[in-house]
Amino acid sequence: MLQGTVSVVTGASRGIGRAIAAGQAAAGATVAVVARNPEALDAVAADITSTGGTAAAFAGDVSDRADVERIFAAIAADLGPVDTLINNAGAFAAIGPLWEVDPDAWWSDIEINLKSVFHCSRAVLPSMLARGRGRIVTMIGGGTVRPMPYGSGYSISKTGTLRFTECLAASLEGTGVVCLAMDPGLVKTDLTQYQADSPAAARYMPGVVERLRTGDHVPPERAARLAIAIAAGCFDRMAGRAIGATEDLAAVEASIDAILAADERVLRVPGFAPPPRPAGDVAP
Repeated sequence: MLQGTVSVVTGASRGIGRAIAAGQAAAGATVAVVARNPEALDAVAADITSTGGTAAAFAGDVSDRADVERIFAAIAADLGPVDTLINNAGAFAAIGPLWEVDPDAWWSDIEINLKSVFHCSRAVLPSMLARGRGRIVTMIGGGTVRPMPYGSGYSISKTGTLRFTECLAASLEGTGVVCLAMDPGLVKTDLTQYQADSPAAARYMPGVVERLRTGDHVPPERAARLAIAIAAGCFDRMAGRAIGATEDLAAVEASIDAILAADERVLRVPGFAPPPRPAGDVAP
């Protein structure tokens, strides 16, 4: 399905990113796995190649511009131009009310979750635009469309990620390059296990802790399945919109006309009329 394509998956050393990388490779893509831990990345690449896939590891910090430029230059040189970018790297460390959380941890959640999406997307776009094709996937999650008061840094960053997706998709209209958002659902990963083990989460996010404890979570393979469908072009018409990994994907695909007509799966405020566009502003 994805033969002859190159996919990049950030945050690929574990959890959702690891499952997505394995799924992309199983579907035929050559996969660049990216994260900060070189040993863990090498293990992921080795697992993929041991099952007949093609993968290469590129270690670095995707929230750092210089690191991103170095990583993506190496990917282009070693594997070729990128067809699909999965912006999966993320952080959620600041748990609690705003006046109690560590300010550096709170800001780090926002920086990692937003800067990584910006830097990595910016790195692949010139080549995608030159070739007139490409797909960029951004990860959203809980707190994107409604407040998460005790995970405000994460919530704000994911709301910003969905708006980033809308803005980028609108600017890419007609270019052949598509940007969509994915909600993987609550997946048990090292990141969410940290939440489950955190005294702050036990106090402020008991519902999440209980769901993880009782097994009420989503397998990461659901996100991998959706990533394959997006990379294959099944949801290109939904550019700028969000799709959930827990959904019936065939039903979503069959409902695209209705989704577009109702302007759903985007950030909107019901009943709010935006002010008139300033004179000289460029319409999308």
